[in-house]
Amino acid sequence: MTSRKTVQTMKPATAAKKLGVYLEATPADFQEGVVSRDELNELQASPPEWLRDLRRNGPHPRQVIATKLGVSISGLARAGVTAALTTDEINEIKEANPEWLVREREVQAEVRAEETRLKERPVKK
Repeated sequence: MTSRKTVQTMKPATAAKKLGVYLEATPADFQEGVVSRDELNELQASPPEWLRDLRRNGPHPRQVIATKLGVSISGLARAGVTAALTTDEINEIKEANPEWLVREREVQAEVRAEETRLKERPVKK
C-alpha cells in the first residue's frame, strides 16, 4: 500500500498575499485558478515578468504601502489611504511628506520603542 501525497493548494488571494502583490492587478488566469505550493515556490524562486513588474511598479497592497511609507496599516486607514497605490504614488507621498505621514511615522516609532522595552524587561515569575 502506497500513500499518495496530496497537492497542497491555496486560493489566489492567499498566494498574492504571500507574493506581496495586489490580487486585482495579477493576470486573470492567476486570479481564477488555484495555486499549488510548488507553483508558489516556483513563482518566488523564478518570478515571471508580470510578477517582477508588479513588485517593482505596483499597484501595491496595503501592507507593502505601509512598509514603504514606514507606517502601520491602521495609520494608512486613519489617513484615508484605502486604495492600492503605485510605486510612483508612494514616492510622491514620501516627497510631499504630509503632516499625517510625519505623525504616523512618530506613532510607529513609539510602538516599536515600546515593543523593544517590553522585550528587554525582566520576566517576573
